[in-house]
Amino acid sequence: MKKTHQEQFYQLLRLSMGLAEQENFEASADDWKWLYEEAGRQSLTGVIYGAVAQLTDSHRPPLELLIQWMCEAENIKHMNELLNQESARLTKLFGDAGRRTAILKGQANARLYPDKLLRDPGDIDLWVEGGRDGVIALLRKLGLVDDGPLHEFDRPDRATISYHHVHLPDNDKGVSVEVHFRPTSGNLNPFTNRRMQRWLEEEIKKSKAVQATPPDSGAEEVTFNMPTIRFALVMQLSHIQHHFFDGGIGLRQICDYYMLLRHATDDDRRVVASQLKRFGLRYMAGAMMWVLGETLHLEPGLMLCEADAKRGRQLLDEIMAGGNFGKFNDRKKTDSDIVFIVRKERMRMQMASLNPSEMLWVELNHWREVFSRLPERIRRRRLSLR
Repeated sequence: MKKTHQEQFYQLLRLSMGLAEQENFEASADDWKWLYEEAGRQSLTGVIYGAVAQLTDSHRPPLELLIQWMCEAENIKHMNELLNQESARLTKLFGDAGRRTAILKGQANARLYPDKLLRDPGDIDLWVEGGRDGVIALLRKLGLVDDGPLHEFDRPDRATISYHHVHLPDNDKGVSVEVHFRPTSGNLNPFTNRRMQRWLEEEIKKSKAVQATPPDSGAEEVTFNMPTIRFALVMQLSHIQHHFFDGGIGLRQICDYYMLLRHATDDDRRVVASQLKRFGLRYMAGAMMWVLGETLHLEPGLMLCEADAKRGRQLLDEIMAGGNFGKFNDRKKTDSDIVFIVRKERMRMQMASLNPSEMLWVELNHWREVFSRLPERIRRRRLSLR
C-alpha cells in the first residue's frame, strides 16, 4: 500500500537521524514536490535534505528539485557556521564582563544532530546571569542597547523587551539575538511557573563549555556554553507548550526534543519526569511522547511518561496544519479580525484539554494584554487584535 505524504515525510525524518532504511522509500515527482514544500513549512529543509543525500539515485527527487534543495542546504550550513561564530563571540563578550552565559535552544540543539550544520537555524538565544535590571544595565554599558526606553511592541530598529528576554535589532551580519535574563518564557500559571523558574535558574548554573564545530568540517573552531540536558528537557517542553497555546509549533521542535531524549541519561529522564506535574507540564509531556512515538518511533524506554494518544493526536494535527510556529495556517491570512478572534478562541477552548489550568491563565493574560495595550494601539493606529 502506498504511503501517505505524511508517512513519507516521517520516514525521511527517521532516515535523517539514522533510524530508517532508504531501500524502503519510494516517492513520485509529485510526492517530492509536496515533501520539499512541507520541509520548508516545518523549517526542516536542511534536516530532510540530510536524508535525501543518503538515498540512491533511483530514489532521489527530480534533478532540478534536487539541485535547488542542495543549494538551500549549503546556505543553511553557512548560516549555522555564522551563528556558531556569533554565539562564541557573544559568550566571550559577556564572559569578559564577568557574567555566566549559556546558548539555549537552536544552536545548542544543533550540536546533537547527526549533521550539526543541517538544522534550519533561527536566532540566537543567549542566557546571561544578572537578572532583568542587571542584564539591561550591562547591555547599555556594552552599547548593545541605547539609553532610550525598551519597547514591548516589535520594532526592527530598536531593542524590545518581554517577560524573559531583550530582543536586540539584527546586527550588521543579519543575525538576530535574544538575550535572556530569565531562562524561559515559562507558564502563565504563576504557581507552576514560579516553581519551574526557580529550578531552571539553579540548573542553568551547571552549563559547561562545548566545542560547537563539527569534526573535520574545516570550519573555524568555536566554543560556547551549553546547559545540561535536564535543563533543556524542561525548558524546551515549557517553550513548546507556551508557543502551542500562543499560535502553534512545528516539527522542528519535535525533532529537537527527540534529540534531547536520545542524548539524555536514564537519570536525566527520571529527574525530569519527577518534576513534570510540579511544573505544569504533565499533560503536554504525554502528548509529546505520543507524537515522538508516532513520527520518530521513539522507544518507550526513552519516554518521560506514558504516551497520551488523545492529546497527542490533537497536538500532531495542529503541527501539520500550521507548520513552524503555526505561521502557515491559511485561515490566519484570510480571516477578518472578528472571525480570526472567534476562530482563535474556539481553537483555544478545543485545546484546553492539553492543560486546563494553563489555558485558564492563557485566556486571562490574553484579555489583560488586549485592554492594557489599547492606548498604544490607538496611538499607533494599529487596531488589529491579532
